[in-house]
Amino acid sequence: MSTKIAIIGAGGMAAYHAKGFREAGAEIIALADVNAAAAEKAAARHGISRHFGDVAEMLRALPELDAVSIIVPNKFHAPLALQALQAGKHVFCEKPPALSAAEMTRMKAAAEKSRRRLMFNFNNRARPESYAMMEYISQGVVGTINSCQAKWIRRTGIPGFGGWFTTKALSGGGPLIDLLHMIDLGLYFMGYPEPAHILARTYRDHISDKSFKGPWGIPDVAKGVTDVEAAAHGFVTFQSGQSMSFAVSWAEMNQREEVSVVFQGAKAGGMVRRLFGTDGLDNTAIDACELYTQENGRPVNRSIVVPADETMGRVRSAANFIRVLEGSEKPLNTPDQALALMKIIDGAYKSAATGKPVAL
Repeated sequence: MSTKIAIIGAGGMAAYHAKGFREAGAEIIALADVNAAAAEKAAARHGISRHFGDVAEMLRALPELDAVSIIVPNKFHAPLALQALQAGKHVFCEKPPALSAAEMTRMKAAAEKSRRRLMFNFNNRARPESYAMMEYISQGVVGTINSCQAKWIRRTGIPGFGGWFTTKALSGGGPLIDLLHMIDLGLYFMGYPEPAHILARTYRDHISDKSFKGPWGIPDVAKGVTDVEAAAHGFVTFQSGQSMSFAVSWAEMNQREEVSVVFQGAKAGGMVRRLFGTDGLDNTAIDACELYTQENGRPVNRSIVVPADETMGRVRSAANFIRVLEGSEKPLNTPDQALALMKIIDGAYKSAATGKPVAL
């Protein structure tokens, strides 16, 4: 029998989740949103027969439900995941995992207690470039990755002013927590080592300048709150001796938007990168996947050609969740990794606030 899943949240990411779930053979039996009218419209748009304005009501009405996906503002990730796990459902949740490591700890414990899967949409792990690079890493071509540089930098990419993205109580922060994908991908390539220390700084330049708004996101809220950073930069050390630098921004004086991980291994270096020609629009992007080696005493750069994926792995990531539940694939991420990532995010904000390195 196919996995029966429901989507919580009527936003744009539901299209990617729905496509991925269906490609993996799942049956989407309901969509819920606190805005009942939005739930009805989204359900019709995605060909889902039932819709609800209350998650608890949906869980009661559909005992046959196996799993849920969560696509809501960050503040509600942990409460909804805990509600679903306690009801015995598997959970696929949008990034970030939670607002803090403390919340993620509770989610991990609930998943273990209920013996249910808890996974997150770290979709950049599911890009064709990332799958290809992980094959080289797994085969030992790269050797131990000593250091990496993770970037998601935007020049004009603020996702609306005064809405939930820019309200710390709802989002947990700005681009550091929103664009944590490349930090996660760098950690993934490095084997998710245990973090030791972090030194970070955040910057608010341009965060209130409407000319730095991105071409997507949510409508501005005139009397809303904008109390998050515009950019964050930091350096992480690991107990293994490895290290990572990172740069993330919504609004910063860069040449163009860049989404990348560059790493230096004992046997080879590498890069996975997406460059945007028009900021924030996927159809203008140029992808690259490269290995850097020494052969016959000479530097050799290998360009790894993979199929294009304008969804940046979003559909493939959702499909992986279903295939994990059905036993045909290994999970692309785990609660332990999500917890390590949230410790780094927490530590970065603490370091930026105190001006001092933070032990993790």
